Amino acid sequence: MNKGIKLESTQEAQAIFGPHDENIKAIEKEFKVKITLRGEHLKVSGTAANINKAVSLLEYLLGAIRSGQTELGRTDLYYLLKNFKHQKPGSQEIGDFSFSQAAKTKSIGPRTQGQRGYVEAIKKHDIVFGIGPAGTGKTYLAMACAVEALNKQEARRIILTRPAIEAGESLGFLPGDMYEKISPYLRPLYDALYDMMGAERIEKYLETGIIEVAPLAYMRGRTLNDAFIILDEAQNATREQMKMFLTRLGFDSKAVITADLTQSDLPEGKPIGLLQAQEILKEIAGIKFVYLTGSDVVRHMLVQKIIEAYDRTNRNK
Repeated sequence: MNKGIKLESTQEAQAIFGPHDENIKAIEKEFKVKITLRGEHLKVSGTAANINKAVSLLEYLLGAIRSGQTELGRTDLYYLLKNFKHQKPGSQEIGDFSFSQAAKTKSIGPRTQGQRGYVEAIKKHDIVFGIGPAGTGKTYLAMACAVEALNKQEARRIILTRPAIEAGESLGFLPGDMYEKISPYLRPLYDALYDMMGAERIEKYLETGIIEVAPLAYMRGRTLNDAFIILDEAQNATREQMKMFLTRLGFDSKAVITADLTQSDLPEGKPIGLLQAQEILKEIAGIKFVYLTGSDVVRHMLVQKIIEAYDRTNRNK
């Protein structure tokens, strides 16, 4: 069986095939199809099911190319292949994963179905819990949504916070001002931020308070209006801290709480606030719990296998 796709230019063909035809070879190997270029048409040969999946991916890539995304990274292709390979017949397409980011040209957005559900939940709900293992994009995608909300004037400021239990929450003995004290604990948030904004803009926003970073302990007694708030590493928040944070939410604000329950640093015997929150908040409208898994890991390919190996070991205990 064969199916054809019409191309509009030689540039599209070059972008689709990739350096040394690497993209096409990867698609052929993953879907067990043969792809050839005949004039202005791509010809896809194979079984009906495999052709449909390969053509869906090729059409998605063409759509991205025609919208201005001329470069396809190796990692991007890997996760697209994974998504389209496991896509069920008749299901909705993967969709547009990119965000409009000022001062950056690369596409930033979800790469798996689980991540897409996470981003959609953030857009639809005022409080979202993103729970999952390392590398699933919990923090990165929350930051992308925050920057997008700021760019679209849906939020007037971004507030980044995190329990700093490694320093006993006091931070007093560390050198420097508050930002210098808390910066090491908020480095993952900063890393994501610098991927999405220019350094000068970030520094300006920090100076003017449009972007604020603070340890969780500093949130007490505040009401946060017109803000996009991210609580990172929430598995290290106690029950009291979690309740305190959740009740800071003001008018026209949105909060995203990210956590990996397998990596809590709370002292032994200290209850994890997130576990209580899961139980007592699960039925409240406007609050959404999203659970990401090893299949949503977007770091080195081995990270997913490492997480799966640890999960198997824990289940067998």
